[in-house]
This record gives sequence, structure tokens and C-alpha cells, in this order.
Amino acid sequence: MKSFIKIITVVSLIATLVSCTGEKRERQIQYMGDTDMYDAVPYEAYSKVKILPNEMEAQRPVAGTVARGKIPYDYPNSEAGYQLAKDSLHSPLQLTKANLDQGKYLFDMYCAICHGTKGDGQGTLVQREKFLGVPNYKDREITEGSIYHVIMYGRNMMGSHASQLEAKERWQVVQYVEHLRNELLK
Repeated sequence: MKSFIKIITVVSLIATLVSCTGEKRERQIQYMGDTDMYDAVPYEAYSKVKILPNEMEAQRPVAGTVARGKIPYDYPNSEAGYQLAKDSLHSPLQLTKANLDQGKYLFDMYCAICHGTKGDGQGTLVQREKFLGVPNYKDREITEGSIYHVIMYGRNMMGSHASQLEAKERWQVVQYVEHLRNELLK
């Protein structure tokens, strides 16, 4: 039995030494044709490629299509777009306690720092004089559409919050802003 273990050990040692020679060996089989992972071919995004019909690496979406989960907003970022939204855009959400509570939560997170928790334009940044001239909701002629438009594109010193809030969340904030305005008008 001892001689058998010695023979296995010697054969294993010889196989290891033979397999670890310093010369480079070529692969005998190449998977995936000429472009396997050993010889990767880098491509630039949107570069010309001969195998696609319009010779583009990445395909752009078809004109007029809307990505899943996205709602198109057809009002332009202009004064005319603002007036059009102010006059004709209305909330698709029903006024419910759940929507109002979520609107309050989002308002406190994104808006109250400037507009104040009451919508009086006396947020923390205004009190510390970082921003001046933040409007009081009571002094403004605002509608659902104008509030939504301003959240989408921003206005004056306020930037857009479209990337932070989804469409439904924007409408919830709109409902809460209108609630604050009604409280200020009392």
C-alpha cells in the first residue's frame, strides 16, 4: 500500500511539473467563434456597426413611443406653457386623506425647507437668509396646473423637482399645496 501511495505521489508531481512549463500554449478549441471572451471586441455606444439595418450599435426608441410607467407631459417649458397648464391642467387624482397625507410627507421632505411647513414662504433657508423672496402661497394666483408645471420645470429661482418626484407624487404635492393655500386664506 505504501508503494502505491508513493507511485501516485510521483506521478502527480511529474504531471504538475510538466503542465507548468514556461512556454505559451495555444487553445485548441475556441468557443463563440472569433469573438469569445478571450478576445473581446470593444464597441462605442451609438457607433456604426455593419450588421444592423441603420448601422447603429444601440437602437433609439421609436418616435412617439412612451416608456413603460412614464406619463407624457405635453406642456412646453415656456411662459405660454405655464399659462396653458395654469388654465387647463387638472389633477387626475381624487382628493383623499391618503393622497393628502402622502403629499404632506413629500412636501415636508422637498418643499418645506424653502416654502415653510405652512406654505408661508418662511422655510429654514429663508430664515437663514440663504434664499430671499420665496412666495407665500396666499399671495399667488396658483392653480393645480400651475403648481404641477412649476414642480415639473421649476420657475424663477426654484429648480425642477421632476427627477425627485414621480407623476403621482407630484399630484399629491399639488393637493397638499392647495390645502395649505386654503388654510392661509382662512
